[in-house]
Amino acid sequence: MTMLKLVLSTGALLLATATPLLSADESNPALNQVIESRSAADRARDDARHPAQTLAFFHVEPGMTVAEGLPGGGWYTRILANYLGKEGTLYGVNYAERMWPMFSFATEDFIKTQKQATAKFDNTVKGFTDNGIKARGFTFSTVPSEVSGTVDRVLLIRALHNLNRFEDTAGTRSQAMAAVRAMLKDDGLVGVVQHRAPESADDAWANGSNGYLKQSAVVAMFEEAGFELVAESPVNANPNDQPGPDDSVWRLPPSFNDSDDDPARRAAMEAIGESNRMTLLFRKSS
Repeated sequence: MTMLKLVLSTGALLLATATPLLSADESNPALNQVIESRSAADRARDDARHPAQTLAFFHVEPGMTVAEGLPGGGWYTRILANYLGKEGTLYGVNYAERMWPMFSFATEDFIKTQKQATAKFDNTVKGFTDNGIKARGFTFSTVPSEVSGTVDRVLLIRALHNLNRFEDTAGTRSQAMAAVRAMLKDDGLVGVVQHRAPESADDAWANGSNGYLKQSAVVAMFEEAGFELVAESPVNANPNDQPGPDDSVWRLPPSFNDSDDDPARRAAMEAIGESNRMTLLFRKSS
């Protein structure tokens, strides 16, 4: 019996200290091959995002049905589409369309582009691979009825902060979490990577509007939605990232939002590196 199966059968909590990190060479060779075959631009962020170790920790395997929350530019989509293979299915799940206008920077063109990205997700995947994988795009508010109870893994990689920041005014997180639970198989798992706020941070600052959430808050929101924590990993942790009350995650690479005209500031952010991230695995609670 594998360690993960043991944890799932006993309900015990598998802590990061009991889970040695896998190097890329020790992970699934097929996954490693997909990761190494990508463009140089995609591979440039591997040292910060650790895709092989992250997907291995989430126990993503070829042939699975995987729902990727907020696919964005497709960095993880390109890996998943090629790794899941012909027998696999990949869903791209975007924010509910009513959420896009909530962003202060949203323009009509931006909103239109986001809606179009959801509608053409299947064609986007075909541009990444010709392996015949099934693909479909929808939103957290438009999950097709036939998808309910069919998904092996839901991946929420840096997708929770914006859902949470609008929760109090629009219920965006609650709706999304209910959709995640509905689409997941009874034995399915939810993998989370999220910018981590210090536990000592002010709750209002750490509500997601600055990109960060407290790990305790993430665990609590999943418990509220009917999940329980199975495992956690330090694979995407960066202790150099210690944000203060005036900081946002977008000060760091690759965004550098506040250092365009300040070389010293940019150098300091480069020295920190990408954000400190929690990596968590959840299942439906019994």
